[in-house]
Amino acid sequence: MRLNPVLNPLTWLISPLALLAVWAWVAHLGLFPRNLLVPPVQVLQTFAELLQSGELQEHLGNSLSRLGIGFGIGSLCGLGFGVLMALSKTVEAYCGPLFHTLRQIPSIALIPMFVLLFGIDETFKIIIVAKTAFFPVALAAGEGVKGIPRSYFEVADVYRLRWPSFVRLVALPAAAPPIITGFRISLTRAWVVLVATELLAADSGLGQMIEMARQMLRIDIVMVAVVVTGVIGFAIDYLLRHIEQRLFRWQTR
Repeated sequence: MRLNPVLNPLTWLISPLALLAVWAWVAHLGLFPRNLLVPPVQVLQTFAELLQSGELQEHLGNSLSRLGIGFGIGSLCGLGFGVLMALSKTVEAYCGPLFHTLRQIPSIALIPMFVLLFGIDETFKIIIVAKTAFFPVALAAGEGVKGIPRSYFEVADVYRLRWPSFVRLVALPAAAPPIITGFRISLTRAWVVLVATELLAADSGLGQMIEMARQMLRIDIVMVAVVVTGVIGFAIDYLLRHIEQRLFRWQTR
């Protein structure tokens, strides 16, 4: 049975509203202490207070700036390295094994070492984000370029394209779909890792806001930060999916 087309755009609201209703119902029943499970109305009030004071905007702005800088550095480096490794057998032979080993190491596992090396300043968090973004983009770019049909290379040889021109005019456009997918995956993953990093070692940001609220037993503030984190992650993924579908609409035809 198919849903009414008029209702389809609103179907995504069903599960959040159902979860909200269950949350309010459980909080109303008092199955858990009020200081552990605060009702949605109190969380909404706290959200308004944090907006009015500017505290939420400050923490969110710090997190997003770290995400933007770290992702920009890591994704661009990953794009260049992935293309280079796909086009050069020498680079793949010398760097491939190390690359595939390092990409298996969780970014969270590197936090203690990075804190000792860089402290808890901005450099540390940007490096963590850059590391997280680097590997998915490099892997997607490498696999995308390797998947380019051989005929593309033959045409490039006919026109005697130099490597920079070949990469710019042939390799990147032909491998664009998997590369965009790699950007989307790496950005959402970097956002999750950044918030987790701020939980463990930071003096600002959404993660630090959650940790400080936990220490003060302000579960309402914790819930505000958690919901905002989820909404931002969803918005990032949705936006990039939408861009991906618009750019490569021809593939579905």
